[in-house]
Amino acid sequence: MKYLYIICFCFLLTSESLVSLFAQSVHVAPAPLYRDPVTDGAADPVVVWNHVDKCWWMLYTQRRANLDAADVAYCYGTQIGVAESTDHGQTWVYRGTLDLEFEKGHNTFWAPEVVCQNGKYHMFVSYIQGVRNHWGGTAYIAHYVSSNLWDWKYEGLLNLSSGAVIDAALCQKSDGKWLIWYKDESSGAHTFVAESSDLYNWSKPKLAIGGDAHEGPNIFYFSGYYWMLTDEWRGLRLYKSEDLEHWEKQGLILDGPSSRPEDKPSGAHADVLVVANRAYVFYFTHPGRKSHTESPIDSNGVLPYELRRSSIQVAPLIYQDGTLVCDRNGDFDFYLPSE
Repeated sequence: MKYLYIICFCFLLTSESLVSLFAQSVHVAPAPLYRDPVTDGAADPVVVWNHVDKCWWMLYTQRRANLDAADVAYCYGTQIGVAESTDHGQTWVYRGTLDLEFEKGHNTFWAPEVVCQNGKYHMFVSYIQGVRNHWGGTAYIAHYVSSNLWDWKYEGLLNLSSGAVIDAALCQKSDGKWLIWYKDESSGAHTFVAESSDLYNWSKPKLAIGGDAHEGPNIFYFSGYYWMLTDEWRGLRLYKSEDLEHWEKQGLILDGPSSRPEDKPSGAHADVLVVANRAYVFYFTHPGRKSHTESPIDSNGVLPYELRRSSIQVAPLIYQDGTLVCDRNGDFDFYLPSE
């Protein structure tokens, strides 16, 4: 009998060791992944490798969520915030904001997109002059270049389909040319696309995605297909393509809450990073809201802080049955390798 006890004890010890070994091999993503420690309004993230500092950077819209002001003023006068990770994405440290002002006054910057070509970074960011209490204003996409992600040179405003364009997303074609997708608010809040061979001169834009209103397109290549995500304010709509021109509508992801802290009510305005044959979707949430669009103002015309604040999350994308699925309730390995 004592030998049976010894065998059982050894099996238990082995089982515990295996569990411990598994726990050590899986890099658990923090939830939330990041909260802005200055304004608590991180939104619209993009994650990029900083080849100068040799670490991962997250650039994002720094909404002024801790500001009691009229209606949506906290979404204007925003800068582009910077968070840095030196431990493969496990922790993110606030580093400050980018100096992007190119004209006088206090102006508004939203939703950065960054690509790297020939060792030089190109940023395409939404720009609105001034600060407003309510939604509105002429919106453009501004182009900047940098060699280190810190110091940016203003190159000008893109001449696109209207003066109401935001949320740039870029992808390079196999022939070396670039495509830029963006939201045109004056054309039904649909996604338009233009082409360039040099990132400076763009073709006449054309409609890419119509249908229901949406924003925040993001394009990436994974598992043999091109994919696009758009934000429908109730989750993210997925599209699939073989040629970056014809898009097949798929289902919604991140359209409901998860069991993780701050990961509710749904995911918004995402960026997808494909590394080491894995795809991670970075997105933001309004964890204090019952729905993403819940925004009742009080008797002073102010949206309460609990409904203003936002958090950044990350989740895995898995290719399954011809489409992409996202299960962020279960354990998944989150690791950003050095490039």
